[in-house]
Amino acid sequence: MIGDGTPTFDARLDIVPTDPGVYLMKDASDSVIYVGKAKNLRNRLRSYFGKHPKGNAKVMAMISHVADFEYVVVASELEALLLECNLIKRYQPHYNILLRDDKGFPYVCITMQEEYPRIMKVFRPDKNLQGARYYGPFLSGDLFRALQALRDIFPTKTCRKVLPRDIGKERACLNYHIGRCVGPCQGGVSAAEYRKVMENICMFFEGKYDGILRDLQAQMDEASENLDFERAAVYRDRLQALKAVMAEQNVSFARESDRDAVGFFRDAGEICFRKLELREGRIIGSSTYFLKDDEETEESLLEAFLMQYYPTASNIPKEILVAIDLEDHDTVEAAISEMAGHKVSVHVPQRGDGARLLELADANAKEALRRRILRVGVSNQSIETALKLLKEKLSLRDVPTRIESYDISNLGNDDRCGGMIVFTDGRPDKSAYRLFQIKTVEGQDDYASMREILTRRFTHTGDDKFAKMPDLILADGGMGQVNAIYEVLQELHLEDQVQLAGMVKDRRHQTHGLVNRDGVSINLAEEARDDEEMLALYRMVTAVQNEVHRFAISYQRKLSKKRNLTYSLETIPGIGQAKRKNLMKAFGSIKAISEASIEEIQKVERITAKDAEAIYQHFHQER
Repeated sequence: MIGDGTPTFDARLDIVPTDPGVYLMKDASDSVIYVGKAKNLRNRLRSYFGKHPKGNAKVMAMISHVADFEYVVVASELEALLLECNLIKRYQPHYNILLRDDKGFPYVCITMQEEYPRIMKVFRPDKNLQGARYYGPFLSGDLFRALQALRDIFPTKTCRKVLPRDIGKERACLNYHIGRCVGPCQGGVSAAEYRKVMENICMFFEGKYDGILRDLQAQMDEASENLDFERAAVYRDRLQALKAVMAEQNVSFARESDRDAVGFFRDAGEICFRKLELREGRIIGSSTYFLKDDEETEESLLEAFLMQYYPTASNIPKEILVAIDLEDHDTVEAAISEMAGHKVSVHVPQRGDGARLLELADANAKEALRRRILRVGVSNQSIETALKLLKEKLSLRDVPTRIESYDISNLGNDDRCGGMIVFTDGRPDKSAYRLFQIKTVEGQDDYASMREILTRRFTHTGDDKFAKMPDLILADGGMGQVNAIYEVLQELHLEDQVQLAGMVKDRRHQTHGLVNRDGVSINLAEEARDDEEMLALYRMVTAVQNEVHRFAISYQRKLSKKRNLTYSLETIPGIGQAKRKNLMKAFGSIKAISEASIEEIQKVERITAKDAEAIYQHFHQER
């Protein structure tokens, strides 16, 4: 490819058909580096190989490496979509959106193709195991809890015996004698009976609890009628274990709902998809995937997720909820319906339970990514790399060991406060976090408030409350906040001791980069796109900015809640400002007032018997 976009090979776009199809881009080594689909092959390829190729930085990088291409003509857009999906799986092209990061998350595999099915923990579905059912991927803790619940509800074997080979070779284990295993190894349980237990386990993972509940109840009742109270107690315990699981998952969605909701969040050069599974009105599963953010459109990312996730999904519901409309909506919907063997609706909910479930999925995606960002990196090496780059980019004297960050939060003129967080050796040091209520500044003035809390912080340097001096301060804001902090450092003659920079955000209110004391901006978001080391720094700065904002605003909300609770006393008939102040002075807190008796309340100055009765009823009417 030369500078004007003309390919160095003979593209001969004039002979490319205008039919739908799939194209494969190849580099000089004849390796497939990108697979794409098109409604019109010729038009799509012209967008790459014309005089003025179009696309983002990732597309332009891909084009520069193309040495040849080939294509496959198909009969419809649906066939193109399915073929693209299969070819991406086969070649794993470098420039395609790939769901790679689920490798570390385990699945449950139930080998229903075997005579005596097994339950296994695996890290990747095996397409060669025809008939096996997979559930997940799970977070490690979720899988542990699921398996623990299984052992309490279903009498399955947990030993390493291979069936039917080992039937009758050894004595039964303790689990058999206490009713926690049906003992297929003893030969008294047929393969069909044992498969019934495993079918129930599959139903458990699919959230179909009601059928299992009815079976256990019937078995318990039958044992009781036969006066087999010991066996009835076993079924009772299993019923209680299942009801405990159901209680934990009993959210307020319609019981007939079987849906998946795909949440989405992008920040710090990464993207998180979080899929929630709703079965019979309960959230019974969640899958989490992380991708590198190459500035693909949200439509492209969502389509890639759907077409790579659902071909291997063990259970596809009739409804999949997404946050945005897809460009090829009808084609994607038809493809997933074909995979499922039934009609599947992919749509954007506007109201009701569907909208609430999707909001929950989005919130979980945001939480998962922010938690991942806060960890900065999965290894000490990535953190060390980030700190060294921070020193280099800001021209610091040394690699910073202690980084402090400050943020101001308020609600108008009320509940004004500030937060200080500390990262030590690149990781959050929560024991060093501090909170400040604004005391001297009148009105809403973030710069003056910042000067106040910095002055108070450095006045106490060296005592147990604030420990040692920071090597670097990262202000949550641009030059305005940097200048406000620098004024304090100058007044206290610390400007040569403490280094300083600001963290700036983009129009989406997400971390964009840094600005140093001289006003020079560093675009971390741009540099991190093609540089893994810069991505580590970008994630660290994002972690600092997200954490200081979270810490400050959580304190502001706490103050607001406390203030609103205090003033809520004035909503009680007969209680005004003076009586409220007397009550707070006497009891010290709303909680103490709510726990006081009528007699204790009536002892407060100016509080009558009628007032005391009204106050008591206010706190106890719903109990």
